[in-house]
Amino acid sequence: MLLKPGEKAPSFSLPDADMETVDLADYQGKHIVLFFYPKDGTPGCTMEATDFSDHEDDFKRHNCVLFGISRDDCIKHAEFRDKEGIGVELLSDAEGDVCKLYGVWQAKEVDGHKKYCIARSTFVIDAGGTIRHALYNVNFKGHALEVLRLVKELNS
Repeated sequence: MLLKPGEKAPSFSLPDADMETVDLADYQGKHIVLFFYPKDGTPGCTMEATDFSDHEDDFKRHNCVLFGISRDDCIKHAEFRDKEGIGVELLSDAEGDVCKLYGVWQAKEVDGHKKYCIARSTFVIDAGGTIRHALYNVNFKGHALEVLRLVKELNS
């Protein structure tokens, strides 16, 4: 089930790379960007996470917090963050429950077999907790700047 703009963002709590619990409800009053990506350390995911990190201050200036979410565990997230110098918080959805809530756990056909994996997707949530943009199957190239543009529009 894909989420649509205008719907309330599903609430969740997930551990970050330092095993601290992050509760989405704690960020009411701020814009939130959730970017779901397949796997720590792969070229596309590394580029996407570092790109969002490079623009983190720009997002902060627009009252926006960033969270990257994948099914990798907290330890893998910490290694990925430290190796690549990633500033954004990486959340571990090891069970895949949040991925399913947001509709990013999707079947893909690989060599004639159906395989489930995370479809690279980004959600822009406004300060009231409403999804303003639900972007499924995005390309990581230039994506952070495109999302920043969408966040800027929320403030105008």
